[in-house]
Amino acid sequence: MRLGLNLRYLGNLGAGPDPKASALYVQEAEQLGFSVAWTAEVFSSDAVSLLGWLAAHTSRIDLGTAVMQIPARTPTMTAMTAATLDIISGGRFRLGLGVSGPQVSEGWHGARFDRPLARTREYIDVVRLAMRREDVAYDGEYHRLPLPDGPGKALRLGTRPLRKDVPVYLAAVGPRNTTLAGEIADGWLSVFFQPESGGLHLANLRAGREKRGKDLTGFDVVATVPVVVGDDLAECADRVRMYTTHYLGGMGSRGQNFYNSLAVRLGYADAARRVQELYLAGKPREAAAAVPQEFLERTALLGPVDRIADGLRAYAEAGVTTLSAMIFPENTTDGARSLRAITEAFEKSGAGG
Repeated sequence: MRLGLNLRYLGNLGAGPDPKASALYVQEAEQLGFSVAWTAEVFSSDAVSLLGWLAAHTSRIDLGTAVMQIPARTPTMTAMTAATLDIISGGRFRLGLGVSGPQVSEGWHGARFDRPLARTREYIDVVRLAMRREDVAYDGEYHRLPLPDGPGKALRLGTRPLRKDVPVYLAAVGPRNTTLAGEIADGWLSVFFQPESGGLHLANLRAGREKRGKDLTGFDVVATVPVVVGDDLAECADRVRMYTTHYLGGMGSRGQNFYNSLAVRLGYADAARRVQELYLAGKPREAAAAVPQEFLERTALLGPVDRIADGLRAYAEAGVTTLSAMIFPENTTDGARSLRAITEAFEKSGAGG
């Protein structure tokens, strides 16, 4: 297993890092031997701009998007962006994609959220077609290039990418999406991964790989995990409580929240329903208080270094190949200290082989 770093959104409602702090964290991670740093986007800071900044401030660590939103860009625009970032970074870019959810897709991007699996399949087809510098002629249900009734012609990517096979990762929560990730992507980006239930996810990934006559060899199973190092377990949990609450309560509509549904599948139906009810009623603090301590401890790495080392070992044994830590520091000094503590725990765990 390898270590990665997931950055939070810039400005994140007053609590996220600024660009200089983000660069400092990624530089520290690079020095400590982390394999990759990821940026993200929903409807705050975008994933691409920050990644260009980080490419200029690093030299070895891989840089990826976790994720670029599929409804935000045409697939050919995504191919242009991927080729550009791979050039800027010297061949260190990883393209992570996700469909987001209906509220963001339809409310922010104005893109219909129907048949997301079929749309994703076509989208990645077109991205890869463009990255290979072939004429982009595609006759899909959702993507038709060029349009059949206009003056457009099949064009070819004008930039020569450093790599035509930039690794493609797919963020997926539900079983069918996870199977699709195994089938069409090079890696899977997960959230709220619990080692004890990891076998179910890996079974879905294997089912997807088998459709291509492959197994999980070389496939990157990425778990994004909040990590807080400290002696007081309850205090560590409180640092990630609002982050978890936002996903369970607000990342989606009342009837369609993928993260809330995941919590239900993991055995927290009553708590998930209560958290969502309070959050959508405009009571985020009460919603946060309703998140079970057990759920936080099962989906995050919390506590002293030795406890985190045990957790890292469990993730590796569950089949995770990259554990991407998301830190919640009070300041940059605390953030750098956290990264060093995570590295210490990783070395103690023996999870790196």
